[in-house]
Amino acid sequence: MSKHTLFVCKSCRRSSEELSENQPCDGSIFLDKITALSTEKFAAEELEIQPIDCLWACNRGCVVAVSNPDKPTYLLGDLPPDEENASALLEFTQMYISHRKGAVDWDKLPIQLDSAFLACIPSVMSQEIPES
Repeated sequence: MSKHTLFVCKSCRRSSEELSENQPCDGSIFLDKITALSTEKFAAEELEIQPIDCLWACNRGCVVAVSNPDKPTYLLGDLPPDEENASALLEFTQMYISHRKGAVDWDKLPIQLDSAFLACIPSVMSQEIPES
């Protein structure tokens, strides 16, 4: 099976306030937290964290997508760029990786992700939506 990818929008901002020079965007802050925590939870060959300039959901920042060519892609948004949400996202990612079709037990999702799911995009390899 091919490697799983976690796309992280590095330009996301949760506020319309202008950033001062050299101040990182919320997306970059979230990316750093995810990257730091992922080294504890995933082998390099298991998950690739891919920074993306924009995922086109700017009013829903911070935004990420969890993907694999053989599974549906999940788009998540409205994620505060903190360690608690980074950890919850990685817990969901582990559930996604562990299931051969990318299905997750919605009753076991971290509470931080209750309202974060924006879309489930079918795999290009299969037109099936995973069963719960």
